[in-house]
Amino acid sequence: MNKRDDGRKHNELRPYKITRNFLKHPNGSVLIECGNTKVIVSVTIDKSVPTFQKEKGEGWLTAEYNMIPTATNSRVKRERERVGGRTMEIQRLIGRSLRMAVDLKLLEERTITIDADVIQADGGTRTTAITGAWIALYDAVNNGLKDKTLSCNPIKQQVAAISVGVVKGQPMLDLCYTEDSKADVDMNVVMTASGQLIEIQGTGENAPFSKDVLDQLYTLASDGLSDIFKIQRGEK
Repeated sequence: MNKRDDGRKHNELRPYKITRNFLKHPNGSVLIECGNTKVIVSVTIDKSVPTFQKEKGEGWLTAEYNMIPTATNSRVKRERERVGGRTMEIQRLIGRSLRMAVDLKLLEERTITIDADVIQADGGTRTTAITGAWIALYDAVNNGLKDKTLSCNPIKQQVAAISVGVVKGQPMLDLCYTEDSKADVDMNVVMTASGQLIEIQGTGENAPFSKDVLDQLYTLASDGLSDIFKIQRGEK
């Protein structure tokens, strides 16, 4: 079996590095590094809710995603006036994923905002953001319990995400950019630590793919996420 672009085995994660409390002001923050992809995730807890959540007796969780102009090898313009379609899709994915981690009723009328800022991109930015967001959320909640911002712990489960794909006929885990850009099948998997699926985004880039390929990619993602959950908990 041929080595990958960065020398890893087909089922090997990139190196992960987690720096907690990376920023001073948010309730929780983390710098998460997945290979050469680097994302700063911060979490803010506010004592208010959007209009559509008022008088429901529960809170809300939302997310914003951004990529700084020099995150890739060519500068991209900032999205100042209008959020692009890709950005909107990713931040909605982050929001949906992390809402599965909390009991909104236990938040009462509070809003948790997750800000994910990509400072260096080399594939897997959305999955890295989701994985880092859970860590920052966990710390934000613990800090909120300590300073009485929160009266009880709303976190109900652990959430993480990983990319998988098929490159030159080989199923691969945790794709870097050069692999992602030439993948025949590209997939993102969001899961809970108990093994329940939150979301699967899968695309046959050049041709349809079989259920057998889907099963292989699911198993690859599930095994990789088992290690990522340990990384989130500081066990690896």
